[in-house]
Amino acid sequence: MTINGWVQIALYCVLLTLLVKPFGGYMTRVFNGERTLLAPVLRPVEHALYRLCGVREQEEQHWVIYAVAMLLFSLAGFLSLYALQRLQALLPFNPQGMSAVGTDLAFNTSISFVTNTNWQSYTPESTMSYLVQMAGLTVHNFVSAATGIALALALIRGFARRSAHTVGNFWVDLTRCTLYILMPVSIVIGLFFVWQGMPQNLHAYTEATTLEGAKQIIAQGPVASQEVIKVFGTNGGGFFNANSAHPFENPTALTNLVQMLLIFSIGAGLTNVFGRMVGDQRQGWAIFAIMGVLFLAGVCVAYPVEAGGNPAFAALHVDSAAGALQAGGNMEGKEVRFGILNSALFTTITTDTSCGAVNTMHDSLLPLAGLVPIANIELGEIIFGGVGSGIYGMLMFAITAVFVAGLMVGRTPEYLGKKIEAKEVKMAMLAILVLPLSILGFTALAVVLPAGTGAMANAGPHGFSEALYAYSSATGNNGSAFAGLSANVPFWNITLGLAMLIGRFLFIVPMLAVAGSLAAKKIVPASAGTFPTDGGLFVGLVVGVILIVGGLTFFPALALGPVVEQLAMNAGTTY
Repeated sequence: MTINGWVQIALYCVLLTLLVKPFGGYMTRVFNGERTLLAPVLRPVEHALYRLCGVREQEEQHWVIYAVAMLLFSLAGFLSLYALQRLQALLPFNPQGMSAVGTDLAFNTSISFVTNTNWQSYTPESTMSYLVQMAGLTVHNFVSAATGIALALALIRGFARRSAHTVGNFWVDLTRCTLYILMPVSIVIGLFFVWQGMPQNLHAYTEATTLEGAKQIIAQGPVASQEVIKVFGTNGGGFFNANSAHPFENPTALTNLVQMLLIFSIGAGLTNVFGRMVGDQRQGWAIFAIMGVLFLAGVCVAYPVEAGGNPAFAALHVDSAAGALQAGGNMEGKEVRFGILNSALFTTITTDTSCGAVNTMHDSLLPLAGLVPIANIELGEIIFGGVGSGIYGMLMFAITAVFVAGLMVGRTPEYLGKKIEAKEVKMAMLAILVLPLSILGFTALAVVLPAGTGAMANAGPHGFSEALYAYSSATGNNGSAFAGLSANVPFWNITLGLAMLIGRFLFIVPMLAVAGSLAAKKIVPASAGTFPTDGGLFVGLVVGVILIVGGLTFFPALALGPVVEQLAMNAGTTY
């Protein structure tokens, strides 16, 4: 660890915090249908889209209709992306002549991009044509992100409205998010990425001759346009298999910083949207503080562990001082251009969100550092999180925490003037407990069935960690992975696809039920017994509930994997 490293962490946190209020204010105006700087250009386009699709802008939807619209849109996206992959060999913009994608892999990939997971069981540059990358994967990077934001808005409206029977219009929310937020930023930052050195073309791959006289194929293509929405929409799913560790996806230290800020920007900004819509920005800052505490806790574990080096190397005398750890830290598998700090920070950021856009291989992390991304994902991506999913996941925990606080003081729990009653708590707990059911259930199957263990290159606690991480990533709609797992086989493609569906839709539907129930309630005036939800006491309560729930549900599995792995490494034991 160095002073410079901690200064960089502080600088990142300051820049992110400075973005929250202006970006949150802009998004609030967009979703309230107010005039913005881009309205003269985009408003006619928005109206034209509504007329073309038969959408009535002023007509809002009950939460059930909102959910059905979202589910039907996701189904249509799945079918269209599946068809694109299966027909790839017959379609244009395929200069490398790539063949059709296999049935189980196409199934997995279609679910992956529709659910904003962007898990990749394949090597993109040798599997997907330019057309599939652009018209399939990149399009879903936009609309799956917009869907997540729309769902978050529905829940926020549930808190903000009183005696209402609607939570918004899914089609309007989807359109406005894509048109006014995702596209303008993607165009501007995409051009910036091209200026920094990212490829953006439709050329065939280049064949080069190395200094040794060997032939090398250099992949290229429409990289910048996919890269920007990959990180801004917290998608992952890069143009290259190495994701942001590839120099074409992340060419400079400046692009590395911009990508890290983009990944958190929408999730952080939505906390301010929440505060503005409920009429008290302090509520938004309280949610931001909870996320920030958990984020910094992860960084403060991962950075020192990685900077300390691998204890198994101590006996090898790899440094000048006998028995010393590596002076540069654990650089194995890291992006050398950016160093330990940026790799640890980027890893924590991408696993706090549903973004697999790592610039280091997670399998190269030391066990306790690897525990951080697994735990972050298993908590449901609530630390700023995937776009939308972070804040609605956090609000489910906030509802649970307020219910606990209400029981402790002996009065009906309230949050933002809405009584939290049996229906809301049941739906919130159903959404929260779906995650461990999927993660632990599928992991148990994978480590005992030959169809699962046959794809695992490592045995013992590390092999268990790989399986646990895979299903945590799929259920948490994250998309990153430990290396060493050959997931492109029918068992893994199908079960991971099912985990993605469970993690996305079996969480969303109970959440929308909570939104509809809250929207129908009246606002209860605050009294002397009302638990305060805009200060440090609330932040501590929610963090405590999150850690308790996470510990009770996941600690045994984490102990079998990363914890045992670290103990074995410290003891010099082979596993």
